Amino acid sequence: MAAVTLFSKARSVLVLTGAGISAESGVPTFRGAGGLWRQFNATDLATPSAFARSPSLVWEFYHYRRELVRTKEPNKAHLALVEAEKRFEKEGKRFFIITQNVDGLHRRAGSRNLLEIHGQ
Repeated sequence: MAAVTLFSKARSVLVLTGAGISAESGVPTFRGAGGLWRQFNATDLATPSAFARSPSLVWEFYHYRRELVRTKEPNKAHLALVEAEKRFEKEGKRFFIITQNVDGLHRRAGSRNLLEIHGQ
């Protein structure tokens, strides 16, 4: 109930999201249980030296990630944030999302005031 009161009095809301919100859609996280860095060595795939050693391997890994994400859909959490954004805007309030995710699921769900910052 305290959250409802807090949000009702707020003039602006900023929501921060990360890998957890997209995990429910089936997007594997990097660090969690079953995460990609438990299956792959990050230094082999996600560093400048890895790219210098084997650019084709690094490109293949990121291509795999892009293709995997394309098969996923926004989940209830993404959609709830879209509804919150609409509600706040209707009341003349500002609503923003900053996410570390670059999977596009927030945007595909319909979020408009969005900043995807991971890797930027």
